[in-house]
Amino acid sequence: MNIKHLMMFAGLVVTTMSPLAAAGSKANQAPSHEPQQIVSFAKDVEKYAAAQGARAFIIARVGRPEKDLPKGIKFTHTAVAIYSDITLDSGEVIQGYAIHNLYQKDGELEKSQLITDYPVDFFWGAYDLKAGIIIPTQEIQTRLIELISSGKDKLLHNERYSVLSNPLNSQFQNCTEYTLDLLNAAIYQTTDVSKLKTNASAYFTPQRVHTSGFKLMLGSIFQDDITTKDHKGKVATATFTTIAKYLNQYDLVTSMVTYYSDGTTQAIDG
Repeated sequence: MNIKHLMMFAGLVVTTMSPLAAAGSKANQAPSHEPQQIVSFAKDVEKYAAAQGARAFIIARVGRPEKDLPKGIKFTHTAVAIYSDITLDSGEVIQGYAIHNLYQKDGELEKSQLITDYPVDFFWGAYDLKAGIIIPTQEIQTRLIELISSGKDKLLHNERYSVLSNPLNSQFQNCTEYTLDLLNAAIYQTTDVSKLKTNASAYFTPQRVHTSGFKLMLGSIFQDDITTKDHKGKVATATFTTIAKYLNQYDLVTSMVTYYSDGTTQAIDG
């Protein structure tokens, strides 16, 4: 096979990697729905969370059809929502949820940055108008709020981004691992990353990613935000669902559901 054929073949393989790339976290994505639908859904999610008494909760969206995602992965971006005072462009201050995200940098997908946005922004590029919602216990909510309001959340940010980051070490990080790190900082009341990773290794079970090693190898060559350098053996990463199971296992959650655009909810198995 000559170089030209190899590059063509590699391009086809990288195309098949798109479900993995979709696990990445990007801001400013093009909408897949009418703006008013997105605004209405975002408001409904806020109202639902508020009705549950959530001052802080884990929120997730899906960026691709579920059938295109690796087995066991239901959502593609995860963040922490905090009930906050929000200053509008007019100067008016209102109350609502501010969402604290780890997003990939435009043009530098192997790097990330921390960005605060709001529910409409969060769901703007969602493929399906459905939300993952995990409401931790009141104690964990309070600690999350204190962690973020103090600015100590920034101590947990690792700029080196990988879609498939291993949540049990600190070599790379993605949005869901960052969310897990925030939760563990709240649970264990420390921002010492080495201690957080030791505890994650002991108590958190990541999601095995079922995809071929050859695809992963080519993905790591041709896509800057895909690497498995931080894994030994089987590839596994943090997901919204594994976070739900983790919190539920240790009685640190009050509610965990998928919220749909028609207002119905479905409990997430713990």
